[in-house]
Amino acid sequence: MSVIQAIEDRLAKMPAPIRLKDLIRNIRSARTAADERSVVQKEMAMIRNMFRDEDSTYRCRNVAKVLYIHMLGYQAHFGQLECLKLIASPRFTDKRIGYLGATLLLDERHDVHLLITNSMKNDMGHNTQYIAGLSLSCLGSICSPEMSRDLAGEVEKMLKVSNTYLKKKAALCATRIIRKVPELLEMFIPAVRSLLNDKNHGVQLTAVILVTEMCTKSPDTLVHFRKQEPEFVPNLVRILKNLIMSGYSPEHDVSGVSDPFLQVNIVKLLRILGSGDVDCSEAMNDILAQVATNTETSKNVGNAILYETVLTIMDINSESGLRVLAVNILGRFLLNTDKNIRYVALNTLLRTVKADTNAVQRHRSTIIDCLKDPDISIQKRAVELCFALINPSNVRTMIKELIFYLDKCDPDFKSYVASNILQACERYSPNKRWHIDTMMRVLTAAGNDVPDESVSMLIQMISESSSLHPYIVQQLFKALKEDINQQPLAQVATWCIGEFGDLLVAGVVDEEEPIQVRTYYVKSIEDVSHHQPYEHVDVEEEVSEVQVLNLLESVLMTTTSTQITKEYTLLAIMKLSARFTGSQEKIKLAVMPYTQSLDMELQQRSVEFQALLRDHDNMRAGLLEKMPPIEKKVDEDDLPRNNGELLDDQISAPQKGEMINIAQQHESNGLLDLIGDSGTIPSIPTMQPNQDQSTGGGAILDLLSDLDFSAPSNPIPPMQQPAPAMNLLDGLNALSPTTMPSQPAVPDLMGGSLINNIAPSAPVFPPITALEKDGLKIEFAFERDSITKNVDITMKATNSTGAQFESFLFEAAVPKAIQLKLLTPSGNSVPPNNSGVLTQIMKVSNPQGLSLKMRYRLTYIVNGAPVNDVGVINNFPAYLFTS
Repeated sequence: MSVIQAIEDRLAKMPAPIRLKDLIRNIRSARTAADERSVVQKEMAMIRNMFRDEDSTYRCRNVAKVLYIHMLGYQAHFGQLECLKLIASPRFTDKRIGYLGATLLLDERHDVHLLITNSMKNDMGHNTQYIAGLSLSCLGSICSPEMSRDLAGEVEKMLKVSNTYLKKKAALCATRIIRKVPELLEMFIPAVRSLLNDKNHGVQLTAVILVTEMCTKSPDTLVHFRKQEPEFVPNLVRILKNLIMSGYSPEHDVSGVSDPFLQVNIVKLLRILGSGDVDCSEAMNDILAQVATNTETSKNVGNAILYETVLTIMDINSESGLRVLAVNILGRFLLNTDKNIRYVALNTLLRTVKADTNAVQRHRSTIIDCLKDPDISIQKRAVELCFALINPSNVRTMIKELIFYLDKCDPDFKSYVASNILQACERYSPNKRWHIDTMMRVLTAAGNDVPDESVSMLIQMISESSSLHPYIVQQLFKALKEDINQQPLAQVATWCIGEFGDLLVAGVVDEEEPIQVRTYYVKSIEDVSHHQPYEHVDVEEEVSEVQVLNLLESVLMTTTSTQITKEYTLLAIMKLSARFTGSQEKIKLAVMPYTQSLDMELQQRSVEFQALLRDHDNMRAGLLEKMPPIEKKVDEDDLPRNNGELLDDQISAPQKGEMINIAQQHESNGLLDLIGDSGTIPSIPTMQPNQDQSTGGGAILDLLSDLDFSAPSNPIPPMQQPAPAMNLLDGLNALSPTTMPSQPAVPDLMGGSLINNIAPSAPVFPPITALEKDGLKIEFAFERDSITKNVDITMKATNSTGAQFESFLFEAAVPKAIQLKLLTPSGNSVPPNNSGVLTQIMKVSNPQGLSLKMRYRLTYIVNGAPVNDVGVINNFPAYLFTS
């Protein structure tokens, strides 16, 4: 008794704790963050002392202050056990603060929450509805699977009571229990019918939410409500019809709409029940039409109901007229001044465009107007929808509008727009002239944001359009003269000028008059080497050889030109030596400075070009003749597309073989021209892996000295294995494989030899599924070099969800003994509904033949929410590097 008396005396001497509103006032009066922390720490120290002394008089007040401090972001875990003590108290005021504290401070990760299970069970049977309601509310917030199994029976009993206040809370608890333990849902099915027949709207709303959760979690339950309870769907239709037809009710009216929350949830449930079921869909067609026509659209609540109605109409087996009505509703949304509503409309149209394209096409002009919206998110959705609406009949109009948008769109978005324009042109172009004009316009508008593969695509198309060569080379010359800083444009233009420079100078073009240019004069080679500016003299004349070469030299010397562009340009100047008749000395002077270039590739090319001009002039015309047309042997319309390009794994083995045969035929013809014999085709040389690599400038001499001119029927001796710096034939007619993007559907764009691509057959490895999660599927396909044992892994990412994955980034790491190089991916987004594929090639070198384990990091954005994933991939084939 003396100890108890001492504690009581101590508590009597302690001052009463301040009230919650006084604490709030003190915290708000703090001038700095440090002052606030000082106030909070002082108060928390006092609260801890009172908890330690088992002060029950002010426990409720102290817990309330702890909860406020917790909401400010401070650690308040020490108040958990005090909340349990308040819950066990018989007083309602204590229970109210206790359950509130348990809701805020506890969750299923804390084992402490299991200690209140018995108290919650006792409170559910309490005579006071408010105490029972507190218990149900807390259970609906923090219940775990263990707590769900212990209290599911009590919740099921509460569903059958007559008190509507408790029934709606019990229905929400049942929804939470089903989410945690789906196998318990069967015990709640019998109570659903009585809940729906209740006249209280709150009970009906919670019942609809409960059934929606049941149907989502269990397909068997969905079939049960469709088939075994034939009156269930008509009952929902009746409730919805009463809401629409009922007059004004102050209790349920929201901005002139009767209980929009219940309407929205009923429409959602109808969508789940009617999807894929003809009978249910037919039963709800009429009521959906009434909702769509009778709902007030001047208020946001009405728009929310219409939005859910549109989604339901498009998901069920609705009538065609009803679908047109739904699309027209979305068209009205596009005219709304609220940006959120316009964004939702565009998003929904994008999801429904495949279901009824003709109905969406009627609103094409409104969708195009959204491209002018200042909100960038609305612009992006409008662009995606515009691409989805393109077809052969409107491709000219749509592409014209999209190119206008490309001129002024955000620089970060130009690459996406340009890539999709090129893809649409390839699929729907009415003729080659329009297609090429459009692609050149995209090159000019997008500048350096054009995808790298577009250069190869345009060059291939130009090469096979022989009748348009004069027109194309003149247009590209004009475009390059206006702006030499756009790298994709410079690469295409220099290639065309190198191939068809004679047509440019001749000025033979039917479409328009020969172009007039500003002449560029170069005083001397010293001016070139010291980068002195040119003299500009305006002269009205046709294009001359000197003007073409001056333009190419300016591309070479500008600091904005990349290495690849300089390689294109240097090769174009060399090819012009076989096209132009009076500019040989100027070409030699243009090539000469790069014989001392710090870049090894440019230096080797220049040295070999000089050797060809100086010592082998009789062979120059044959080596630099025009390329044959590059023909596509793959029907691209039957294959999936990735930004308008074919993926390497999408080309079958016979088709690859056909392209190699074409390349072999072209190469053999070139060799016949060199040796002056067209009667016999020499055999194709093969690579010898044990020979030394050739890097010197005399590679052409070594190559040609082995040709036996006297006996062309004998096989040509083997070529040396190519080094990273290529020999002259590759230098003349092909960019280095390390610098030019690989295009599996397009032969070597610079007309080079494809002999080096012929290698012994490599083993075939089955693809693996590296990752499949949340609708994202990543597959790895393998291709191994039979000589070096290096492996190319093609990563393919597909998206089975309805939302596009934006800003997609795949990163990987391997052990130090293995070398991994990730090439540039084909894009930065994964289209929804498996409508496209994103690819990325990974080059792996594993000389020790170790088992491959890859750690990855994956990031992307879906519906505005960032997603991050980290893991390990270890299911690679065991014999990938050893067999």
